Amino acid sequence: MIEKPLTPEDVEFVTTLHGEERISFVVLMQPRGDQADVLLRAIDDVALGELGEAARENEEPEGRAALEPAVVALEYSLQELREAGAEAVGQVVEDRPLDALKTVVEDSRADEVIVLTAPHYVEEFFHRDWASRARHKVGVPVLKLFAHNE
Repeated sequence: MIEKPLTPEDVEFVTTLHGEERISFVVLMQPRGDQADVLLRAIDDVALGELGEAARENEEPEGRAALEPAVVALEYSLQELREAGAEAVGQVVEDRPLDALKTVVEDSRADEVIVLTAPHYVEEFFHRDWASRARHKVGVPVLKLFAHNE
């Protein structure tokens, strides 16, 4: 599960986690939407010392306006994974992402879930981040990794 396009560092990291073993990915792209509270993101930005980012949180597309950037980010990420030698398919998930994740895990018989995300300190503190919530839902190990910056 991702929330922004994979960087080259992210692609290298996730494709080499299991050494030379051939791996495949089903990528779920979570667009920015109403589920991500602007105030929580701003607090996270301040905690990271990124005051300029906190001030610009309201400029980011949300809801339906975030769908097209999410589709582009997903396609870019899938292309990068494939170019790195992995099999990769994916979809943008707007509604009920944890239910979609559970279905993907069951249908694909996944061995593990990787949640690649920026730090979300407030949500993590209360165990409301995607990885913490997924651990209670999917029935396979969930690895939380922090995405690299652009």
